[in-house]
Amino acid sequence: MALSWRTSALAERHRALGSKLEDWNGMGTAWTYNKAVSVDHAAIRTKAGLMDVSGLKKLYLTGPHSSAILNYATTRDVTKVYPGKSVYACMLNEAGYFTEDCVLYRMGPNSWMVVHGSGAGHETLAKYVTGRNAAMIVDDDLHDLSLQGPVAIDFLAKHVPGIRDLRYFHHMPATLFGKAVTISRTGYTGERGYEIFCKGEDAGLIWDTILGEGKSSGIIPTCFTTLDYLRVESSLLFYPYDMSQMYPFEQDAPGDSLWELGLDFTVSPGKNDFQGADAHYRLKGQERFRIFGLLVDSNKAADMGDPVYLGHKKVGVITCAMTSTLTGKSMAIARLDVPVAKQGTKLEVRGKSLTASAIAHTLPFDDVEKKKRTAVG
Repeated sequence: MALSWRTSALAERHRALGSKLEDWNGMGTAWTYNKAVSVDHAAIRTKAGLMDVSGLKKLYLTGPHSSAILNYATTRDVTKVYPGKSVYACMLNEAGYFTEDCVLYRMGPNSWMVVHGSGAGHETLAKYVTGRNAAMIVDDDLHDLSLQGPVAIDFLAKHVPGIRDLRYFHHMPATLFGKAVTISRTGYTGERGYEIFCKGEDAGLIWDTILGEGKSSGIIPTCFTTLDYLRVESSLLFYPYDMSQMYPFEQDAPGDSLWELGLDFTVSPGKNDFQGADAHYRLKGQERFRIFGLLVDSNKAADMGDPVYLGHKKVGVITCAMTSTLTGKSMAIARLDVPVAKQGTKLEVRGKSLTASAIAHTLPFDDVEKKKRTAVG
């Protein structure tokens, strides 16, 4: 494992399952276990999987100016977010380009939790906290156990009163197996799922109990790489793997607009008082590419970085791909030139290990109306 400065309390459990604990965000993370990733994918889509996503960065922003800071730093109108509610948001630089995505959790009148990935979220918020009546606290002890899949609610309902009433993108304090937790109706799978935030010292007991009691219901431990399968089907982006930081432009410096990434929905209607707002609105209609789906005519998955062609012209690149053992379809997320990013455009993937015809396909591939993740009751 690479040297890291953050430690999962579940590290030895991951090693016992076959993980080498690869580094992500400075934390040893279980990218793989000693079983096929397709097994984990099928479990989350048909039963449920438990995943340690504690490598996500968690911080608290508190104080009278905390809401104003988040309102300027992110694309969301935070005045619409009440205690117990959360919202997916983006951060931009002054050029209007994406630098981070995050989930904002309102914990109280002047108290927020921000969960973010590998982008510039920490640096952005630290800059705006300076000199204001607010404090930012990083919490590397807080662990995030993600229970995702259709049987997750039935399992949790046995232990957490009122959990069936918890709506999508809402959260609640709870007691689980005698331990204080915060349970959030969120996840990165496209399924109905829950994130369980707990203290590091309680993570082992919660992990073991869920897997022990949930085994008969089909709940299994699932590795981090499973998210690649799920995110392709559910159209979920992952910085920097879908961005120009990974696939640079020939002339322009790295930087993608929300219009290009399909993340413009994260800008609250009418909002123009956030960092990069003016540039963001000016970039509309100037898209150099679009994030789009590809349905590949093969029983194999394409590779990350495989070029996409229309005739003799390269018109895109694959950023993430998978073949589903449940549907047999070979699918991918791609960065496509705007003219070909239309449903049904006939294209070709020409990689080192795969050459196959493909068609451009709208995203997401799975659960287009998002009925699973937003289900009630």
